[in-house]
Amino acid sequence: MNGYLVAFVIAFLVLLFRNVSFVIAYIPIVKLFFLLKEKKDKNGGSSSEIPVAEKASSLKVYFHELYSGFVAYYLFRLSYTPFHGLRNFVYRYVCGMKLGLNAVIYYGAEVRNPSKIVIGRGSIIGDHSILDGRNGIVIGEDVVFASDVKIWTEQHDHRDPYFRCDTQDHKPVIVDNRSWIGSHTVILHSVHIGEGAVVAAGAVVTHDVPPYTIVAGVPAQKIGERNQDLRYSFNGSHRRFI
Repeated sequence: MNGYLVAFVIAFLVLLFRNVSFVIAYIPIVKLFFLLKEKKDKNGGSSSEIPVAEKASSLKVYFHELYSGFVAYYLFRLSYTPFHGLRNFVYRYVCGMKLGLNAVIYYGAEVRNPSKIVIGRGSIIGDHSILDGRNGIVIGEDVVFASDVKIWTEQHDHRDPYFRCDTQDHKPVIVDNRSWIGSHTVILHSVHIGEGAVVAAGAVVTHDVPPYTIVAGVPAQKIGERNQDLRYSFNGSHRRFI
């Protein structure tokens, strides 16, 4: 009986820590990636006018795509690491995300381009959300994202003959303090959601939402107003492991 118990404990720990060891082992490689990216951004790096599909193949392009692909895979594995403290450490100090005190990012939330994402104090990002930070995301304090919220800061241009993303003027998505974003909501590029606003579950937000406004539907439209006397703040408490 004791042998079975020992085997069970060992198996449990192996499964629990398999992502942890991966995340820790590759921290230097991922840190270097974001340092190089920061340097490129400061030097005014921009996308080429030539579509990627038509660029001449080269070893440099191949290794760049390989490297960036590995970092994307690393961030995916990180999101399924069952320790909030480790995830937050990597987001803050390895990936360059500005993550406020008591902010919570739940298990399975996919964070793309975290160096361009700001999450304020006490805000909560629900499980299996997607934060696409390519053009920047700024989330205020005490904001609540339910499960499966998607923010997309870029989209393809259906009018462009090359179907590119960089033909439009995209601004960061901004979500102000104490907003509440319902489950399975989609927020598109350049949207500003005002303080205390509520986005109902399943809505698709294509335009700015005024403060303390309740919106719902596809596309999201005003259906009511919220109480403006909001006093709550979150202390960072969360469910363990997830």
